[in-house]
Amino acid sequence: MNNKSLTANLLLILTAAIWGFAFVAQRVGSQYVGAFTFNGIRFALGALSLIPLIIFLDKRKDKIEESKEKQNFKNTLIPGILVGTILYIGATLQQVGLFYTTVGNASFITGLYMVFVPIIGIFLKHKISKNSWIGVVLAIIGLYLLSINENFSISYGDFLEVIGAIFWAIHILTIDNFTKRVNPLKLSFIQFATCSILSVITAFIFEDITMTGISSALIPILYGGLLSVGVAYTLQVVAQKNAKPSHAAIILSMESVFGAIGGAILLGESMSGRGYVGCGLILAGILVSQINFSSEKALVGETVD
Repeated sequence: MNNKSLTANLLLILTAAIWGFAFVAQRVGSQYVGAFTFNGIRFALGALSLIPLIIFLDKRKDKIEESKEKQNFKNTLIPGILVGTILYIGATLQQVGLFYTTVGNASFITGLYMVFVPIIGIFLKHKISKNSWIGVVLAIIGLYLLSINENFSISYGDFLEVIGAIFWAIHILTIDNFTKRVNPLKLSFIQFATCSILSVITAFIFEDITMTGISSALIPILYGGLLSVGVAYTLQVVAQKNAKPSHAAIILSMESVFGAIGGAILLGESMSGRGYVGCGLILAGILVSQINFSSEKALVGETVD
C-alpha cells in the first residue's frame, strides 16, 4: 500500500467516524427540536459549508471551463431538486426514527442501504453478483435478530429506519445516475438546499419552533451540519481520488460500528446478545455485498448521511 492509498484510507475511516457519531448528535438533537427543524437547519449549514469549496474550485478553472460550469449549474438544478427531495424523505425517516429507537439500531439498520442498492438495481437492469445475494441473506437474518421481537413485530423506530434505508439506496442510485453528467459538488449543494427548504416549510406547518429548543440543540445541529455534511463530504471527495470505490464503500460502511460505539460511550446504550449478533450479521452482509469474489463486477454505491 503506497502513501496515497494509506492517507486515503485514513481519511475514509475519519469520515466514517464522523458520520457514525452523527447519529448521536441527531439523537440528542431530537430531544430539543422536531425532526424537520433539526434537518432544516442542519442541511442549510451543510449547503453553506460547501460554498467556499465550490468557489475555490471554480477559481482554478479557465474561462472556457467556467462557461461550461455555468451551463452545467443550470442543468444541475432539476436533478439537484429531485435528489434533494429524496434526501428529504430519507433524512426525515431517519431523524424521526431516532426518536423511537437507539443510536446503535439506527446506525446498523441505516447501513442496510448498501445491501438495498443491488436489490433496487435489479429493476434498473443492473447485474447483481452472487456475493450481493449472500450479503442480502446475512443482512436480513441480522435485521431479524436485531429488530424483530418474539411476537414477530418490529418497533416503530426500527421500521422507520428500514424504510429510510430504502430511500437512502434510491438516493445513491439517483446520484450515481446524475453525477455522470453534472458537477457532483454543485449537485450536493442544490440537494442540501432543497432538503433544507422542504424541511423548514414542513417544520413551520407541523412543529413548534422555539429559540430555546434551537439553542439547546445547537451543538448537535452544528455537528450534523458542519462536520457530518460539510467536512465529512469534503474528506470523502478528497479520499476517493486515491481509493478504489469498492475499498471506499467497505471502509465507509464502518459508520454503523462507530454509531454503535458512540451510542454506548456517550449515551450509555446497550444491546442484548441477540442484538449484537444481529449487528454483526448486518455488518457482515454489508461487507460481503461490497467484496468482489469473482470476475463479476459488483454494484457499489456511495455512502450518504
